[in-house]
Amino acid sequence: MAPGKPLYEALRQGRLHSMVLWGPPGAGKTTLARLIAHQSKAHFLAISAVLSGVKDIRAAVEEARKHPGQATILFVDEVHRFNKAQQDAFLPHIEEGIITFVGATTENPSFELNNALLSRLRTYVLKPLDEAALRQILLKAQAMLQADSDGEIEIADDEVDAIIAFADGDARRALNLFELAVELAPVVAGRRVIDADTIGSLTSEGLRRFDKGGEYFYDQISAMHKSVRGSSPDGALYWFCRMIDGGVDPRYIARRVVRMASEDIGNADPRALRIALDAAESYERLGTPEGELALAQAVVYLASAPKSNAVYKAYNEVMVVVRKTGSLDVPLHLRNAPTGLMQSLDYGKGYRYAHDEPDAYAAGEQYLPDQLDGRQFYRPVERGLEIRIAEKLRMLREKDRIARKGRGK
Repeated sequence: MAPGKPLYEALRQGRLHSMVLWGPPGAGKTTLARLIAHQSKAHFLAISAVLSGVKDIRAAVEEARKHPGQATILFVDEVHRFNKAQQDAFLPHIEEGIITFVGATTENPSFELNNALLSRLRTYVLKPLDEAALRQILLKAQAMLQADSDGEIEIADDEVDAIIAFADGDARRALNLFELAVELAPVVAGRRVIDADTIGSLTSEGLRRFDKGGEYFYDQISAMHKSVRGSSPDGALYWFCRMIDGGVDPRYIARRVVRMASEDIGNADPRALRIALDAAESYERLGTPEGELALAQAVVYLASAPKSNAVYKAYNEVMVVVRKTGSLDVPLHLRNAPTGLMQSLDYGKGYRYAHDEPDAYAAGEQYLPDQLDGRQFYRPVERGLEIRIAEKLRMLREKDRIARKGRGK
């Protein structure tokens, strides 16, 4: 919140409004809500969607009614945890102006809040705190803890950097770690000295931000997939390692890698699919951490391989056609004729066995239903092996053209 920004200007002009604060843990959502209440001289009430229900919502509204001459901010933490009925319970009270609703969530509001509630709120996105902000917070915490204690608290820049790296943009995590470090720090000549060993013992199991079912999960999966598609092995490997470091199930990545091999590489390099499958099998055999290297190898290979989405596009196009055109008849010459009755109905009549034709190709033969004859769905790109596939298909289609012209078709 800074001068010129929408929220700052709204509060400066006294235009308090309902909102949702969307950001990662420790970005300051609760603190910001309290600052808004203080700036607006509003009565502040807080409930948590983890522990509260409709009964608590009603109680908060009744409390707000006791302050008719003062705005009441009802802060709802983890608002995405409320179901649709619970979210709907806020609507009449927001409409009447009894409460100014301020929700906090780590999840994408467009997915987690129902449309009726979301349409009455402005959404503000909070970003993870940068290193400078975390450093300033830690300096203030150091000064406050020193004022409350008997001795000086000493911490070197390297240890502050380690706390900031561990916090990963989360102020709450940084403060919790710092307070623990102060408690565990050895006392030297009346001073608490936070050394590298103290910090190391507290950060040995640090995790990066990665919510296995939430926004960060899908953002990072998307980033890895787009890096592969964009032929950036460095980017693809970085996001792969971010997810592994964050605790993702490597089997999920393996499934996505197999999908990428077909969707984005396809026949430009058919080996990609086999390599992806081999990597998935290797992980199943070796487990963590050894098997993760095989997945990394596949990710880098796919990112470096020539790209084609020709099969992916053809598949989607044909699926649309199939759903639109319904159950078109199989041409008679393509039907199987295992019985005399079927033969008498001309099933299989006129079918040309490709292996008996020159170059094992029945030039001019029709393989699509009559209504779709002549349609082309698969269009190879001019990359990788599909260059040769495209050349061959052009040659075969020219043979078809000549053969059909000869038959007057």
